Amino acid sequence: MAQPLITLDFLDKAPATTAGAWPAAAGADVASTIPAPGRKLYIESYGCQMNFSDSEIVTSILAAEGFDTTDDLAGADLVLLNTCSIREKAEQTIRMRLTQINSHKKRRPGMLVGVLGCMAERLKAQFLEQEKIVDLVVGPDAYRDLPALVAQVGSGQKAVNVLLSREETYADITPVRLNSNGVSAFISIMRGCDNMCSFCVVPFTRGRERSRDAHSIVREAQDLLAAGYKEVTLLGQNVDSYKWAAPDSTDGSERVNFAQLLERVALVSPQLRVRFSTSHPKDITDEVLHTMARYANICKYLHLPAQSGNSRVLELMNRTYDRPWYEERIRAVRRILGEDCAISTDMIAGFCSETEAEHQDSLSLLDFVRYDMGYHFFYSERPGTLAARKLADDVPLDTKKRRLQEIIDRQQLHARARYAQAVGRVHEVLAENFSKRSQQHLSGRNSQNQMVIFPKGNFQKGDYVNVLVTSTTGAALIGEAV
Repeated sequence: MAQPLITLDFLDKAPATTAGAWPAAAGADVASTIPAPGRKLYIESYGCQMNFSDSEIVTSILAAEGFDTTDDLAGADLVLLNTCSIREKAEQTIRMRLTQINSHKKRRPGMLVGVLGCMAERLKAQFLEQEKIVDLVVGPDAYRDLPALVAQVGSGQKAVNVLLSREETYADITPVRLNSNGVSAFISIMRGCDNMCSFCVVPFTRGRERSRDAHSIVREAQDLLAAGYKEVTLLGQNVDSYKWAAPDSTDGSERVNFAQLLERVALVSPQLRVRFSTSHPKDITDEVLHTMARYANICKYLHLPAQSGNSRVLELMNRTYDRPWYEERIRAVRRILGEDCAISTDMIAGFCSETEAEHQDSLSLLDFVRYDMGYHFFYSERPGTLAARKLADDVPLDTKKRRLQEIIDRQQLHARARYAQAVGRVHEVLAENFSKRSQQHLSGRNSQNQMVIFPKGNFQKGDYVNVLVTSTTGAALIGEAV
């Protein structure tokens, strides 16, 4: 199968790849490879890192059926959009993209168009029957059924499978690393979510939590290292709730929690960096933090979404922790991992009934933690969620937007200060790619997930480089190899 050519970054949350003749929407990942004979698959991914990882599984499944990926949308036989349903804007982006794709389909009648992922379950009837803009709809747990569904559409029928599973983890499938830089890769360690946050659709679109066989995760990490990769990111909706027991360990002889899994992956090689995402504040344990502290190759970075700084709002969100609990977890991070450990967050502005004083609590939490980075949004009601059924979306839109901007402005102050603290220090950087502005410079991240740019010299992608940081742009660090 043809291998990916290049990778570009469109989103800070997950890598996105180049589009071909048709420009990618922001946040889209487009499989881009040298076209080869046979049926052509064109796939785009939107949203979280789990979707990007899932697209690699889908590509592997279809590769076994003779599909080669292409970046030429107009020449594709099968076009798949791996979708996100977390916010209304994400769904609007997909709808606009489907309109663009259907203009290509009119000129290529044999083209099949499908929607995968989180929008599939929620909007299957609209896509297939009312709007008739796709040929197949496939949920996150039904990707093994894709070959049969494609064949079904080829015989003139619409096809749909959005059944959720309590067992599927795709543990036996080796993902095709789409547009990989050859340095970093995702490893999915679990699927689904048992946390019923009142604003979130994920439990309804991805089902209940299932943890993958720990041995298969370690083997995948070993295989990536053997293939030349230097960094893996362990993925799950809530990695801290990972728990796996060997089917034959009735006596409890082999039970693995997340801290133990993290250690097993770290022990694959000291030359293999390990990251993970996402952590839930109610579940992250001191055992995980001590494991991070014990191994130098486990990156000192945590994504620990707060969502709000007010306890009443957190209760309405059904986050199952309050502000004092969250602050105690932050103190534990600082105590065990030190002030250098980077922390990022998600914050929602204008959740149902949020008052101005409660908004100020979110701003004060930003001041308390001093996050290195954040992903912030105003509340977008999602149909079917507990909040949509039981809470009034009563904060005016202009108020939501103003509060969101205040959160962003406050966060940027802290981010600039955290970046400034890195100046004058030497950081170990994993070179991942050329700088976007110059082929004479390399870019990569330090342990704290900060982007560092430095002159290429004799270094190559995949090298660990000690870089003395001399300045910062506020969004990246600039330095020289030492």
